[in-house]
Amino acid sequence: MPEFSRIFGALKPVMAEQEGRLAVQKDTSSEYSLVTKGPSPFPQHKGQPMWFGAVKLGKAYVSFHLMPLYMSPTLEKQISPALKKRMQGKTCFNFKAVPDEKLLMDLKKLTEACATAWDKQFHLFG
Repeated sequence: MPEFSRIFGALKPVMAEQEGRLAVQKDTSSEYSLVTKGPSPFPQHKGQPMWFGAVKLGKAYVSFHLMPLYMSPTLEKQISPALKKRMQGKTCFNFKAVPDEKLLMDLKKLTEACATAWDKQFHLFG
């Protein structure tokens, strides 16, 4: 588990860079999640914020979730081959080791692209 704490510690700042645009939903030693500051424009969310993403420390890996990927084929195309290898499902990347600087940079770029896409498409950060 100590290694997973280090992985979590490396991934959390990548997600936290979007904190100014988004609101912190949870910030614990095992989960850090962000949601939109305002209500979702979609009726199924019943006026609640939309979940943007999270970093979660699990039993077998640390996961990095980006929900905008679920909604945009254009964003999916921006996933680097190195990140693609860690992809689980459509919106989750799993890490069992501390990512190197290149992989962290790929993740930062993708996370920024996701936030920018949501802002342009839904004007959620206004």
